[in-house]
Amino acid sequence: MSNLTDVSSMALYTAFIFYLVATIFFGATIKDKRTAGTNKKDIAGNIGITITIVGFLAQIVYFITRWVAGGHAPVSNMFEFVTFFGMSLVLAFIILYFIYRLSVLGLFALPIALLIIAYASMFPKDISPLVPSLQSHWLYIHVITVSLAQGVLAISFVAGLIYLILKVEQHKRTKKNIWLEIVMYLLIVVLGFSIITTIFSLMNYEVVFEDVNGEEMSFHMPALTGPAEGTIKDADKMKPFFDTPDWMEGAEAPRKLNTLIWSFMTGSILYVIIRLFTRKRIAAKVQPLLKKINPQLVDEVMYRSVTIGFPLFTLGGLIFAAIWAQIAWDEFWGWDPKEVWALITWFFYAAFLHLRLSRGWHGEKTAWLSVIGFAIIMFNVIVVNLVLAGLHSYA
Repeated sequence: MSNLTDVSSMALYTAFIFYLVATIFFGATIKDKRTAGTNKKDIAGNIGITITIVGFLAQIVYFITRWVAGGHAPVSNMFEFVTFFGMSLVLAFIILYFIYRLSVLGLFALPIALLIIAYASMFPKDISPLVPSLQSHWLYIHVITVSLAQGVLAISFVAGLIYLILKVEQHKRTKKNIWLEIVMYLLIVVLGFSIITTIFSLMNYEVVFEDVNGEEMSFHMPALTGPAEGTIKDADKMKPFFDTPDWMEGAEAPRKLNTLIWSFMTGSILYVIIRLFTRKRIAAKVQPLLKKINPQLVDEVMYRSVTIGFPLFTLGGLIFAAIWAQIAWDEFWGWDPKEVWALITWFFYAAFLHLRLSRGWHGEKTAWLSVIGFAIIMFNVIVVNLVLAGLHSYA
């Protein structure tokens, strides 16, 4: 059992490294287009997709070995679900790459997959027995289908982001490029999370709090915020500046809030450093590198992703979820926060398709919709799971 867990962890780490290397090769397909020949760009793209596939196979090894080690599909907690979400995004990218042969997708899709997998690492990785409500095959069917759908819809966001960087005016300050820069900033914040958690992990940093009931909670970064009425056990460690607000639900809320604060701090510092070096908005710096990308092709990828992801989400997020809810809780719908936001997500992408097909929305309008849709998905994954109390709080 222990050996399988070790193999699973190593396979996931291997996949992470391969995705990182593949990103570099996809970056080579757009670098210095004035001098690079088509053959060189094709070679870099082919190497990039080959390395991506090898990384994906490594992640499949992670998935299978963890399934065997735990005796159930590894989608039952936040670490497993978010990791599978990243895996689904990579799968969707590979499929759409072979349809459209658009290498620039890899340059944006793989870093986002890396950020998602890195985000998963903040959650406990232990394999635990399933609670009774999770002991159903419909759980696996529901969660796997939802994750696959979200992975495909994330590619719509990737294409939408590329389109906006291509088309939004960057030579003067407008509301559009301000909002686009906010999107880029938030991606840098997630990168900041990955960097800061890795640094303190390599340092083996830990500070332990004890609450009034004698329960212990470990922080793996210096505690800027701590549990209310909690006592720090390490006298030499920095004491928190304030207590976690009462409205944040869950025993892990103090640690999660602390991680969030560190992420925004690190991301903000990183963003300022980038801006000092580039002396431009990030989107403005990237835009010239994408000038030879066909915006109509990117728009088609954006639309195709939603046409694939929306039916999958309908199955997994509504139909299969209702069947599982009926089996687990004797009601197919209970207005749980997770259910409500799944419904909001469904209505949003239904509106996306309606506006595209009936109102003729194309290009920049649907690109902004793709960005907003992904923001809704991430709100569902992060805030609804971690902050709002409900039947899904076991995650």
